[in-house]
Amino acid sequence: MKTSDFSFDLPQELIAQYPVQERGESRLLVVNRVDGGLYDSAVKRITEHIPPGSLLVCNNSRVRKARLYGTSDSGGKTEFLLLSTHDGITWRCMVKKAKKQKTGKRFVFEGGASARISGEEGEFRLLSFDRPIDDTYLDTNGHIPLPPYIKRGDTISDATRYQTVYADPVGSAAAPTAGLHFTQEIISGLEAQGVKLVFVTLHVGLGTFAPVRAEYVEDHRMHTEDYEISESTAKAVGDAKTEGRPVIAIGTTSLRTLESAVDRNGNIRAGKGSTDLFIYPGYKFSVVDGLFTNFHTPDSSLILLVNAFAGKQHITQAYEHAIQERYRFFSYGDAMLIYP
Repeated sequence: MKTSDFSFDLPQELIAQYPVQERGESRLLVVNRVDGGLYDSAVKRITEHIPPGSLLVCNNSRVRKARLYGTSDSGGKTEFLLLSTHDGITWRCMVKKAKKQKTGKRFVFEGGASARISGEEGEFRLLSFDRPIDDTYLDTNGHIPLPPYIKRGDTISDATRYQTVYADPVGSAAAPTAGLHFTQEIISGLEAQGVKLVFVTLHVGLGTFAPVRAEYVEDHRMHTEDYEISESTAKAVGDAKTEGRPVIAIGTTSLRTLESAVDRNGNIRAGKGSTDLFIYPGYKFSVVDGLFTNFHTPDSSLILLVNAFAGKQHITQAYEHAIQERYRFFSYGDAMLIYP
């Protein structure tokens, strides 16, 4: 299966650079998973499209303000994206122009912290600071790590709009963007008609959004991401499956978490875990009946996932329709509901 089979041409002007003025005002394309039927709607009308009794599973990970700008001893500016740490001192990170960033190079950051590159791991660098770097420091001195297709720096409003309203534990390098559409009013409307929301936590890494560079889909390898599922969420999913009520994932990260945590008996395992699950056409879904998601980039693992979920023909038609109707794409763009 060739990766190029899942590419498409997207006009640059359809890539959303800012969110809509009010959260929840985005458009919604409803896609029938069975027959490929399409219906133009709006996110604020989602209660019309979600059956009463459904269980919505949301990813509540909070985006870390993990983008830092360092000044080298020679005066050059370099952008770092902190990804993970075990001790708060040494961080695994992405860095612009990585080939030029060699071990031993020193940088000074906002807030007076300094660090040197202490190791190299392929495209990643290990950055060792002179003090612990925690979320208190990053909240003051860091920047929201907007994806590279948003061609601007982050603003004050991004600190709110690039987080879901239910974001809680900090740890993501990118937002679980499907959840950005939800407001408390939308959630209350869903609950009023008997729809229940539960949460998983998957800290989103860059691997989720990285392009599939392999010529053949099967040769791609995902980065590993950490997740956690509470006992109450695992029970709620199990009860819904037993009772025949739809389980709808809010976002691809929620879907991957559930599909990663299901055992051979179809039960969701509670607790912490990690996943490098790569879902592409031919995958057999065990848990999820519906998916609420944004429109995804060509040649990505996410476009492969939605093709696996709804079928290549249906997704191709849906994306052609979205482009023709001038839907907005990617993180700050419009949404799609694939159901039943």
